[in-house]
Parts: sequence; C-alpha cells; structure tokens
Amino acid sequence: MPYDPMMVKPMRDEMVAMGADELMTPEEVDAFLNKTEGTALLFFNSVCGCAAGSARPGLALSLQHTPAPDRVGTIFAGQDIEAAARAREKFPQYPSSSPSILFLKNGEAVGYVHRTDIEGRDPRAVSEALIVAYQQL
Repeated sequence: MPYDPMMVKPMRDEMVAMGADELMTPEEVDAFLNKTEGTALLFFNSVCGCAAGSARPGLALSLQHTPAPDRVGTIFAGQDIEAAARAREKFPQYPSSSPSILFLKNGEAVGYVHRTDIEGRDPRAVSEALIVAYQQL
C-alpha cells in the first residue's frame, strides 16, 4: 500500500527544490530513460532515516559541484509503485533498494549506489562519493 501523499510531500518537495524531475508514472519513467544523450541520475526516494539524514542532503550538496549530471529524475519508491517497478525492470542487474541512485550515460546504466552504500554515512561523505561518480560519467 502506498504512503499517504501528505506524508511524503515534504520529501518530494526537497527533491524538486534540487531540480529533480518527479517521475510518478511508468510513462514519465520511459520518457526520462528514453533521452539517451548526456548524463542522468535517477534517485529512488524513500521515507527512511538514511534517505532523510544522508541520501537527500548528500545529493543536494553534490549537485552544487561541477561536473554534475545533465538531468536528475526521482521516483518515490513507496508511493510511485508502478513507476518504480518500470525503472527497476529496465535495470535488473541492480538490486531493488530505497534509497538508491542510478547513473546513466547516453542512456546506458553505468553505476549504482545501493542503500547499503548510504546507510551510516553522513551527507558530506555521500556527497563526496557522488562527486567522484560524476567525474567518471
């Protein structure tokens, strides 16, 4: 059962304030993933503590640096159930995880940050790891 929309609104708003496009439907996921030019980051958002305390703040810090991905999309895994399923079916090589971050270059998946790579890390450490990943895109 999806989370209450009012409960997740602040978490969604945090991502939109970073410049992320919300991908709430399978069609929006397809449109985001079908753009095959440049670099992209797909963030699977979550209500958990590591999303609130590390992933979203770390992502926000990382996006202030260059290089950064050309596009950022976000799916709220606990609410946008069909959108999350569509994205995950396209990348079966990466285990389902929320939060998590998928990196794309010219439409191809080139990296993935699993929840276990975020848990227990402070926002600065998450940001630094993301900045290194951006430099490799």
